[in-house]
Amino acid sequence: MSDDDRIRSKAVRLRRIEHRLYNTPGGLRASDLAKDCGVARRTIYRDLFSLEEMGVPLWESQGRFGIDRGAYLSTVRLNLNEAVALYFAARLLAHHSDEHNPHIVSALDKLAAGLPAGTVSAHIARVADLVRQRPVRSDYIRTLEVLTQAWADRRMVRLRYRTPSRELTEREVAPYFIEVSRSTPAAYVIGFDRLRGAIRTFKIERIERAELLDEAYEVPADFDPYDFLARAWGVMDEREVEVHLRFNAVAAARARESLWHHSQRLVERADSGCDLHMTIGGIREVLPWVLGWGADVEVLAPAELRAEVAAHGARLAAMYGDAAP
Repeated sequence: MSDDDRIRSKAVRLRRIEHRLYNTPGGLRASDLAKDCGVARRTIYRDLFSLEEMGVPLWESQGRFGIDRGAYLSTVRLNLNEAVALYFAARLLAHHSDEHNPHIVSALDKLAAGLPAGTVSAHIARVADLVRQRPVRSDYIRTLEVLTQAWADRRMVRLRYRTPSRELTEREVAPYFIEVSRSTPAAYVIGFDRLRGAIRTFKIERIERAELLDEAYEVPADFDPYDFLARAWGVMDEREVEVHLRFNAVAAARARESLWHHSQRLVERADSGCDLHMTIGGIREVLPWVLGWGADVEVLAPAELRAEVAAHGARLAAMYGDAAP
């Protein structure tokens, strides 16, 4: 093997060891890594020393090696178009976050610093400044940190949860997934709730206390968070309903511009309007979106959604009746 081949082989092996250690919270023995990489244990020890010299924060305990994920910094190389894609994500993140989340700020600062000086890096740095100026919610950040650790390490958490009706309950939850709402500045944790004996969705802003437990859990092989959320308008998957909306000619052009839900089917109408058909998991989350279209959309189905919109319309009419032109 030439010197170049050996260097390339070691570089590939170091990346593999780094990846394996990062994704094994409990650590691995040198013998495990040696078997995985097909080299002798003494080679693995030399590789671990090389990783430390490169700044990878390794730890060793009882013969196992691991990476301190709280201190670990990944290296990402981006071309211009990939950087702009992350700029889009940064802007959405700024819209979504209504508080000063120091982890968001830190991530954006590092992303901006890692890009060549120019328009994209300057705007990402500006997004970080905008988030930095918002009020800090320390309790929320602590809760999110606990949930992040539990999700990453697959450990149970004990939650003190306040429902919308103000009921407080203690729950032990196995976090399967963390999701953000696309319509409101809110984040949710989805997991198995021992109190209810089923998978439940919890709004993180309603968690008053989160405690990391030592107990480990396994995500069921048949749980796919993307399948779980496929019918949801946002994050809630309740009773499946068929939604039929009729947009007038004024609103139809805007309705046609976007894919509102993966199940949608648009039907054009002779009056230049259009009908939108969707199969979604309940009406609770879609209701505010429908109301946002005002009188330019009519709900034809389901009946309960039509009744909700009509009730809102009646209250608005009573409130603004004297102000009608």
